[in-house]
Amino acid sequence: MIPKEVLQQIRRIEITTSRMVNDVFCGQYQSVFKGRGIEFEEVRPYQPGDEVRTIDWNVTARLGHPYVKKFVEERELTVLLVMDISGSIYFGTSQKLKRTLAAHICALLALAAIRNNDKVGFLAFSDRVEEFIPPKKGLRHILRIIRDALYLTGQSKKTDIAMALEYLGKVCKRKSVVFVISDFLSERDFEKQLAVANKRHDVVAITLTDPREISIPDIGIVQFEDAETDVTACIDTSSRQIRSEFAEQARLVQEGLKKTFERIGIDSINLRSDLPYNRMLFQFFRMRERRLR
Repeated sequence: MIPKEVLQQIRRIEITTSRMVNDVFCGQYQSVFKGRGIEFEEVRPYQPGDEVRTIDWNVTARLGHPYVKKFVEERELTVLLVMDISGSIYFGTSQKLKRTLAAHICALLALAAIRNNDKVGFLAFSDRVEEFIPPKKGLRHILRIIRDALYLTGQSKKTDIAMALEYLGKVCKRKSVVFVISDFLSERDFEKQLAVANKRHDVVAITLTDPREISIPDIGIVQFEDAETDVTACIDTSSRQIRSEFAEQARLVQEGLKKTFERIGIDSINLRSDLPYNRMLFQFFRMRERRLR
Protein backbone atom coordinates (compact mmCIF):
# COMPACT_ATOMS: atom_id res chain seq x y z
CA MET A 1 0.00 0.00 0.00
CA ILE A 2 1.45 3.33 -1.08
CA PRO A 3 1.30 5.95 1.72
CA LYS A 4 -1.09 8.85 1.18
CA GLU A 5 1.69 11.48 1.27
CA VAL A 6 3.57 9.58 -1.46
CA LEU A 7 0.49 9.51 -3.66
CA GLN A 8 0.02 13.25 -3.11
CA GLN A 9 3.63 13.95 -4.09
CA ILE A 10 3.28 11.81 -7.23
CA ARG A 11 0.08 13.64 -8.09
CA ARG A 12 1.74 17.05 -7.60
CA ILE A 13 4.66 16.18 -9.84
CA GLU A 14 2.29 14.74 -12.46
CA ILE A 15 0.22 17.95 -12.53
CA THR A 16 3.29 20.21 -12.66
CA THR A 17 5.07 18.32 -15.41
CA SER A 18 1.87 17.69 -17.40
CA ARG A 19 1.35 21.44 -17.60
CA MET A 20 4.89 21.92 -18.92
CA VAL A 21 4.37 19.17 -21.49
CA ASN A 22 1.06 20.61 -22.67
CA ASP A 23 2.31 24.20 -22.85
CA VAL A 24 5.63 23.93 -24.66
CA PHE A 25 7.53 20.70 -24.34
CA CYS A 26 5.58 18.09 -26.28
CA GLY A 27 5.92 19.86 -29.64
CA GLN A 28 9.67 20.15 -29.17
CA TYR A 29 9.90 16.47 -28.24
CA GLN A 30 7.97 15.40 -31.34
CA SER A 31 10.13 17.46 -33.68
CA VAL A 32 13.45 16.30 -32.20
CA PHE A 33 12.77 12.61 -31.55
CA LYS A 34 10.92 10.96 -34.40
CA GLY A 35 10.21 7.36 -35.34
CA ARG A 36 12.49 5.56 -37.70
CA GLY A 37 10.05 5.44 -40.62
CA ILE A 38 10.55 2.11 -42.39
CA GLU A 39 12.17 -0.79 -40.52
CA PHE A 40 13.30 -4.20 -41.77
CA GLU A 41 11.26 -7.04 -40.23
CA GLU A 42 12.08 -10.33 -42.02
CA VAL A 43 12.62 -12.10 -45.34
CA ARG A 44 9.92 -14.25 -46.92
CA PRO A 45 9.54 -16.24 -50.17
CA TYR A 46 8.90 -14.18 -53.29
CA GLN A 47 5.26 -13.97 -54.41
CA PRO A 48 3.95 -12.84 -57.81
CA GLY A 49 3.43 -9.10 -57.72
CA ASP A 50 6.31 -8.35 -55.31
CA GLU A 51 8.63 -5.58 -56.43
CA VAL A 52 11.91 -6.79 -57.85
CA ARG A 53 13.84 -4.17 -55.86
CA THR A 54 12.76 -5.85 -52.58
CA ILE A 55 14.52 -9.13 -53.46
CA ASP A 56 17.22 -10.09 -50.99
CA TRP A 57 19.85 -11.35 -53.41
CA ASN A 58 22.13 -12.79 -50.71
CA VAL A 59 19.39 -14.99 -49.25
CA THR A 60 18.12 -15.86 -52.72
CA ALA A 61 21.58 -17.06 -53.82
CA ARG A 62 22.08 -19.03 -50.61
CA LEU A 63 18.71 -20.85 -50.68
CA GLY A 64 18.25 -21.17 -54.42
CA HIS A 65 14.79 -19.57 -54.42
CA PRO A 66 13.82 -15.88 -54.60
CA TYR A 67 13.24 -14.18 -51.26
CA VAL A 68 12.16 -10.61 -50.59
CA LYS A 69 12.74 -8.28 -47.66
CA LYS A 70 9.66 -7.36 -45.67
CA PHE A 71 9.52 -3.94 -44.06
CA VAL A 72 7.12 -2.45 -41.54
CA GLU A 73 6.35 1.15 -40.83
CA GLU A 74 7.86 2.12 -37.47
CA ARG A 75 6.71 5.46 -36.12
CA GLU A 76 6.84 5.01 -32.37
CA LEU A 77 9.97 5.33 -30.28
CA THR A 78 11.27 3.51 -27.26
CA VAL A 79 12.51 5.91 -24.58
CA LEU A 80 14.70 4.67 -21.73
CA LEU A 81 15.31 6.74 -18.61
CA VAL A 82 18.57 5.60 -17.00
CA MET A 83 18.69 7.26 -13.56
CA ASP A 84 21.46 7.36 -10.97
CA ILE A 85 20.23 6.74 -7.41
CA SER A 86 23.66 6.42 -5.73
CA GLY A 87 24.61 8.27 -2.55
CA SER A 88 25.89 11.43 -4.22
CA ILE A 89 22.54 12.02 -5.92
CA TYR A 90 20.98 12.76 -2.50
CA PHE A 91 22.95 15.98 -2.19
CA GLY A 92 21.25 19.37 -2.31
CA THR A 93 21.83 22.81 -0.80
CA SER A 94 19.32 24.99 -2.64
CA GLN A 95 15.79 24.40 -3.89
CA LYS A 96 15.91 20.62 -4.20
CA LEU A 97 18.06 17.51 -3.95
CA LYS A 98 19.66 16.25 -7.14
CA ARG A 99 17.51 13.13 -6.65
CA THR A 100 14.33 15.25 -6.69
CA LEU A 101 15.54 17.09 -9.77
CA ALA A 102 16.21 13.75 -11.50
CA ALA A 103 12.68 12.55 -10.65
CA HIS A 104 11.13 15.73 -12.12
CA ILE A 105 13.15 15.27 -15.31
CA CYS A 106 12.03 11.64 -15.57
CA ALA A 107 8.40 12.70 -15.14
CA LEU A 108 8.66 15.42 -17.79
CA LEU A 109 10.33 13.17 -20.36
CA ALA A 110 8.03 10.22 -19.64
CA LEU A 111 4.85 12.28 -19.98
CA ALA A 112 6.12 13.87 -23.22
CA ALA A 113 6.86 10.38 -24.56
CA ILE A 114 3.40 8.94 -23.86
CA ARG A 115 1.78 12.05 -25.38
CA ASN A 116 3.68 10.98 -28.51
CA ASN A 117 2.46 7.37 -28.13
CA ASP A 118 5.98 6.11 -27.36
CA LYS A 119 7.04 3.34 -25.00
CA VAL A 120 8.96 4.31 -21.87
CA GLY A 121 11.31 2.19 -19.75
CA PHE A 122 13.20 2.94 -16.54
CA LEU A 123 16.56 1.74 -15.24
CA ALA A 124 17.72 2.83 -11.78
CA PHE A 125 21.32 2.12 -10.81
CA SER A 126 24.04 2.66 -8.21
CA ASP A 127 27.02 0.33 -8.58
CA ARG A 128 24.43 -2.32 -9.41
CA VAL A 129 21.11 -2.38 -11.22
CA GLU A 130 18.60 -1.39 -8.56
CA GLU A 131 15.54 -1.73 -10.80
CA PHE A 132 14.61 -2.23 -14.44
CA ILE A 133 11.10 -1.52 -15.72
CA PRO A 134 10.73 -2.69 -19.34
CA PRO A 135 9.34 -0.17 -21.84
CA LYS A 136 5.56 0.05 -22.02
CA LYS A 137 2.81 2.55 -22.73
CA GLY A 138 0.04 3.91 -20.54
CA LEU A 139 -0.43 6.44 -17.76
CA ARG A 140 -0.45 3.80 -15.00
CA HIS A 141 2.95 2.61 -16.20
CA ILE A 142 4.28 6.18 -16.26
CA LEU A 143 3.00 6.87 -12.73
CA ARG A 144 4.89 3.80 -11.50
CA ILE A 145 8.08 5.18 -13.07
CA ILE A 146 7.49 8.58 -11.43
CA ARG A 147 6.88 6.91 -8.06
CA ASP A 148 10.09 4.88 -8.25
CA ALA A 149 12.09 7.84 -9.56
CA LEU A 150 11.01 9.70 -6.44
CA TYR A 151 11.15 7.02 -3.76
CA LEU A 152 13.05 3.91 -4.85
CA THR A 153 15.81 3.22 -2.31
CA GLY A 154 19.07 1.79 -3.60
CA GLN A 155 20.93 -1.05 -1.91
CA SER A 156 24.29 0.63 -2.49
CA LYS A 157 25.65 4.17 -2.19
CA LYS A 158 28.35 3.79 -4.83
CA THR A 159 28.20 4.55 -8.56
CA ASP A 160 29.09 2.45 -11.60
CA ILE A 161 27.82 4.03 -14.80
CA ALA A 162 29.76 1.58 -16.98
CA MET A 163 27.92 -1.36 -15.36
CA ALA A 164 24.53 0.29 -15.98
CA LEU A 165 25.35 0.85 -19.66
CA GLU A 166 26.55 -2.74 -20.04
CA TYR A 167 23.27 -3.97 -18.57
CA LEU A 168 21.36 -1.66 -20.90
CA GLY A 169 23.08 -3.29 -23.86
CA LYS A 170 21.84 -6.72 -22.74
CA VAL A 171 18.18 -5.83 -22.12
CA CYS A 172 17.58 -3.25 -24.88
CA LYS A 173 18.32 -4.55 -28.36
CA ARG A 174 16.13 -2.12 -30.32
CA LYS A 175 17.38 1.34 -31.12
CA SER A 176 16.04 3.68 -28.46
CA VAL A 177 16.36 7.20 -27.14
CA VAL A 178 18.33 6.85 -23.91
CA PHE A 179 18.50 9.63 -21.33
CA VAL A 180 21.28 9.02 -18.80
CA ILE A 181 20.45 11.16 -15.74
CA SER A 182 23.33 11.35 -13.28
CA ASP A 183 25.95 13.59 -11.68
CA PHE A 184 28.48 11.34 -13.48
CA LEU A 185 30.64 11.07 -10.36
CA SER A 186 31.89 7.55 -10.95
CA GLU A 187 35.26 6.12 -9.95
CA ARG A 188 35.21 3.59 -12.79
CA ASP A 189 35.73 5.05 -16.27
CA PHE A 190 32.61 4.76 -18.43
CA GLU A 191 33.66 6.35 -21.74
CA LYS A 192 33.98 3.05 -23.63
CA GLN A 193 30.56 1.80 -22.52
CA LEU A 194 28.96 5.16 -23.29
CA ALA A 195 30.45 5.10 -26.80
CA VAL A 196 29.14 1.57 -27.39
CA ALA A 197 25.66 2.56 -26.18
CA ASN A 198 25.66 5.60 -28.45
CA LYS A 199 26.41 3.48 -31.52
CA ARG A 200 23.23 1.49 -30.95
CA HIS A 201 21.02 4.18 -29.41
CA ASP A 202 20.44 7.93 -29.43
CA VAL A 203 22.03 8.79 -26.07
CA VAL A 204 21.54 12.09 -24.25
CA ALA A 205 23.55 12.75 -21.07
CA ILE A 206 21.81 14.89 -18.45
CA THR A 207 24.33 16.02 -15.83
CA LEU A 208 23.01 17.13 -12.43
CA THR A 209 24.99 19.65 -10.39
CA ASP A 210 24.45 21.45 -7.10
CA PRO A 211 25.91 24.99 -6.74
CA ARG A 212 27.97 23.87 -3.71
CA GLU A 213 29.68 21.30 -5.93
CA ILE A 214 31.01 24.20 -8.00
CA SER A 215 32.10 26.55 -5.22
CA ILE A 216 32.03 26.67 -1.43
CA PRO A 217 31.38 29.81 0.66
CA ASP A 218 33.51 31.14 3.50
CA ILE A 219 31.77 29.56 6.51
CA GLY A 220 34.75 28.56 8.63
CA ILE A 221 35.82 25.03 9.49
CA VAL A 222 33.34 22.49 8.14
CA GLN A 223 33.27 18.69 8.29
CA PHE A 224 32.52 17.16 4.89
CA GLU A 225 31.39 13.59 4.37
CA ASP A 226 31.65 11.62 1.13
CA ALA A 227 28.10 10.46 0.36
CA GLU A 228 29.29 7.21 -1.22
CA THR A 229 32.22 6.16 0.99
CA ASP A 230 31.31 7.87 4.31
CA VAL A 231 34.87 9.23 4.52
CA THR A 232 34.95 12.54 6.44
CA ALA A 233 37.35 15.47 6.35
CA CYS A 234 37.51 18.86 8.09
CA ILE A 235 38.14 21.78 5.74
CA ASP A 236 38.83 25.41 6.59
CA THR A 237 36.59 27.18 4.10
CA SER A 238 37.88 30.57 5.26
CA SER A 239 41.08 29.81 3.31
CA ARG A 240 40.93 31.58 -0.04
CA GLN A 241 43.42 29.10 -1.47
CA ILE A 242 41.29 26.10 -0.50
CA ARG A 243 38.16 27.67 -1.99
CA SER A 244 40.07 28.49 -5.18
CA GLU A 245 41.47 24.96 -5.46
CA PHE A 246 38.01 23.49 -4.89
CA ALA A 247 36.50 25.66 -7.64
CA GLU A 248 39.32 24.80 -10.05
CA GLN A 249 38.93 21.07 -9.41
CA ALA A 250 35.18 21.34 -10.00
CA ARG A 251 35.81 23.22 -13.24
CA LEU A 252 38.21 20.52 -14.44
CA VAL A 253 35.68 17.79 -13.67
CA GLN A 254 32.94 19.57 -15.63
CA GLU A 255 35.30 20.33 -18.50
CA GLY A 256 36.45 16.70 -18.58
CA LEU A 257 32.86 15.47 -18.79
CA LYS A 258 32.08 17.90 -21.59
CA LYS A 259 35.11 16.72 -23.59
CA THR A 260 34.15 13.08 -23.02
CA PHE A 261 30.66 13.68 -24.39
CA GLU A 262 32.08 15.60 -27.37
CA ARG A 263 34.56 12.81 -28.19
CA ILE A 264 31.78 10.24 -28.20
CA GLY A 265 29.46 12.55 -30.12
CA ILE A 266 26.50 12.58 -27.76
CA ASP A 267 24.32 15.49 -26.76
CA SER A 268 24.52 16.64 -23.16
CA ILE A 269 22.68 19.01 -20.84
CA ASN A 270 24.05 20.36 -17.57
CA LEU A 271 21.24 21.09 -15.11
CA ARG A 272 21.70 22.80 -11.74
CA SER A 273 19.47 22.14 -8.78
CA ASP A 274 19.08 25.88 -8.09
CA LEU A 275 17.93 26.85 -11.61
CA PRO A 276 14.69 26.15 -13.54
CA TYR A 277 15.25 22.82 -15.27
CA ASN A 278 12.35 23.14 -17.72
CA ARG A 279 13.87 26.25 -19.31
CA MET A 280 17.24 24.53 -19.80
CA LEU A 281 15.62 21.44 -21.28
CA PHE A 282 13.52 23.54 -23.63
CA GLN A 283 16.60 25.45 -24.81
CA PHE A 284 18.39 22.16 -25.46
CA PHE A 285 15.51 20.81 -27.52
CA ARG A 286 15.31 24.04 -29.51
CA MET A 287 19.05 23.81 -30.23
CA ARG A 288 18.78 20.20 -31.31
CA GLU A 289 15.76 20.93 -33.49
CA ARG A 290 17.66 23.69 -35.33
CA ARG A 291 20.63 21.39 -35.82
CA LEU A 292 18.48 18.64 -37.36
CA ARG A 293 16.81 20.90 -39.92
